[in-house]
Amino acid sequence: MAIDVILGLQWGDEGKGKIVDFLAGQYDIVARFQGGPNAGHTLKFDGKKFVLHTIPSGIFRPNQINVIGNGVVIDPITLSKEIDLLNNAGVVYQDRLLVARKAHLILPTHRYLDAASEASKGKAKIGSTLKGIGPTYMDKTGRNGLRVGDIESPHFEKLYSALKEKHLDLLKIYPPIDFDLDAEEKKWMECLDILRQMKKVDGEYYINAQIKAGKKILAEGAQGSMLDIDFGTYPYVTSSNTVTSGVCNGLGVSPHQIGEVIGITKAYCTRVGSGPFPTELDNEDGEFLRKEGAEFGATTGRPRRCGWIDIPQLQYTIMLNGVTQLVVTKIDVLNEFSSIQAGISYEYNGTTSNQLPYDITHTKITPEFQSFPGWKQSLENIVEYDHLPAEAKYFVEFLEDKLEVPVTMVSTGPERKKLIKKATAVMTSLN
Repeated sequence: MAIDVILGLQWGDEGKGKIVDFLAGQYDIVARFQGGPNAGHTLKFDGKKFVLHTIPSGIFRPNQINVIGNGVVIDPITLSKEIDLLNNAGVVYQDRLLVARKAHLILPTHRYLDAASEASKGKAKIGSTLKGIGPTYMDKTGRNGLRVGDIESPHFEKLYSALKEKHLDLLKIYPPIDFDLDAEEKKWMECLDILRQMKKVDGEYYINAQIKAGKKILAEGAQGSMLDIDFGTYPYVTSSNTVTSGVCNGLGVSPHQIGEVIGITKAYCTRVGSGPFPTELDNEDGEFLRKEGAEFGATTGRPRRCGWIDIPQLQYTIMLNGVTQLVVTKIDVLNEFSSIQAGISYEYNGTTSNQLPYDITHTKITPEFQSFPGWKQSLENIVEYDHLPAEAKYFVEFLEDKLEVPVTMVSTGPERKKLIKKATAVMTSLN
């Protein structure tokens, strides 16, 4: 049995949490493979809203196992808040939520370093969420990070102190900032006790054993493909591999175990923080998209930058990920537009191209747009694809044609039930 993958194809915030929650009932296990509390996966059902940052989005499905993989970085404080959320919602999770021992820990001093580093950059800020993600991954690659399994060691306090002292030395190179380390450290240590009580596994052995046993597994990504450390809009990226290849490192599985790759894209485009955004709308249309789509970060609360959908950008991430199915979300946000647009090519360095330039951060890009008629009506009560307005179907089928991947679902609202299946015949591994 192969692992199916669900990930975002833009700059994050594509609606992955809702799609994972919707599909989760068809799987035995949902496993997060990278990222950390910089993620914010929003789920809405039964009139309630939940935002998860570390815990996989399948946790609200009874009897389903959820695994936090070794590629994830964990802040015990954030994790503790999510555990409180589950407890308050009456979710029985104790035997269903597993943590890989090789997942790295975010220390208070990681967040301290993140904040000090970002503050020192002035106008050159990369838009960090200040959750300590970057410094934690730096310690991971620097081979001196702390892992979940280390909290079971009798030498944990010594290991913690050594890493903390290293961070305090590094902080001397930055201008002072306001950060109450003593208070944050006290809170962190208290929350560490909650992590100690959770079920821990050797993730790579566990996942491969479940594959061998025929279990159906869904790998859940965080952030978006355009934030990938290798292939995103560098340096305005995250610190991990957000594309399909990250599943192999983040869960400890071989490439031939990957099955369906379900790519999520909004019907338009957004990003949070700094960095290039070719189709950005710095006008009334962009503001209308932000208002109608409630485009504010689930993790940071920051307003998202908004623009039209970008075909060359999606072709790029579909290529990188080996996408086999597309899910288009938030198409309902376009309901009030009499005309909508899609970026179909770029002009830069005197040429027209469908490829992203190597240095997208410093290359001046002018997108070419194609216009489409809007549908000017609500999609509120539509539950079948054939009942969508002709203009909406035309737009979806244009995306299929240009991106050469079938659209299998279209989301018409934030709630779990607002999801229309389009092409069930190609959803072979989801039924």
